[in-house]
Amino acid sequence: MKQSPHPYYGAILVLLSSIVFSSKAIMVKLAYVYHVDAASLITLRMAFALPFFAMLGWWATRQGSPATLTAKDWGWLVILAVVGGYGSMWLNFEGLRFVSAGLERVILFLYPTLVVVMSAVFLKHHITRREWFAMVISYAGVVLVVWHDIELSGLNSADTMYGAWLVLLSAVVYAGYLLGCGQLIPKLGATRFTAFTMSLAAFASACQFGVSGSFAGITALPSQVYALALLMAIVATVLPAILMNLGIHQLGSRKASLISAIGPVSTIILAYVFLGEQLSWIQGAGTALVVAGVIAVSLDRTPQVRATDADV
Repeated sequence: MKQSPHPYYGAILVLLSSIVFSSKAIMVKLAYVYHVDAASLITLRMAFALPFFAMLGWWATRQGSPATLTAKDWGWLVILAVVGGYGSMWLNFEGLRFVSAGLERVILFLYPTLVVVMSAVFLKHHITRREWFAMVISYAGVVLVVWHDIELSGLNSADTMYGAWLVLLSAVVYAGYLLGCGQLIPKLGATRFTAFTMSLAAFASACQFGVSGSFAGITALPSQVYALALLMAIVATVLPAILMNLGIHQLGSRKASLISAIGPVSTIILAYVFLGEQLSWIQGAGTALVVAGVIAVSLDRTPQVRATDADV
């Protein structure tokens, strides 16, 4: 692929990817106004996104050489998609019922530091001083933002803590997903891997909805819910994955991960504009600590997959 003559082309792509992905939490909160449940909303999102990822997978397959996957590889692919892709997505959406969009994004943004911890536990990787520093300031930042939201919620502080734990568990599952996909991405390529896992996650969401949902109920939702789900699928799922892939191709994973640290900040700003969520110096300080921690980790360790941000 011919390099763009514009020096900031890749940076603009990554920046746009991070900003549009940040709108996901805003759309989820807006959809919850119409009393839709998490499983139904995810099913709609994935149903709208599935044709795009199917076409992306078809295109990636035609561009590259055929992938040779063993039965074990296919098994891991299914597990990663169902547990890491759909599981983390459901935990994230359910947690957003109880926490602000800003708090959700700050907690979820801990996943690079969680990857470091899991690498040390399961792969026996050594944690450097820079990574220890990054984790300490990141988790201190989350404590500040959680404290900020608990102060605002008052009598509903228990719900805030419950939602925060759900989002944290989503980040843990997603970090495990990133750690586990390291063996498959070299075989499939990032684009094809994303298309396959997202398609399988869509199938998993349809299966759960088939067991616990109501077809009559999902077809009788307000039109605003369908519009938000469609926007979520295109603007906050498909588009950021494509933009991030293009940006990584121009910049490389390390630089892309640094630029994408704008994610929590853009979510907080969007939540202030569209949801009326409050801004405070405590929230700003906590967010700054988390972003600084992630940047410190990114400078020391190249993330495995940035194009899969769309999974959550």
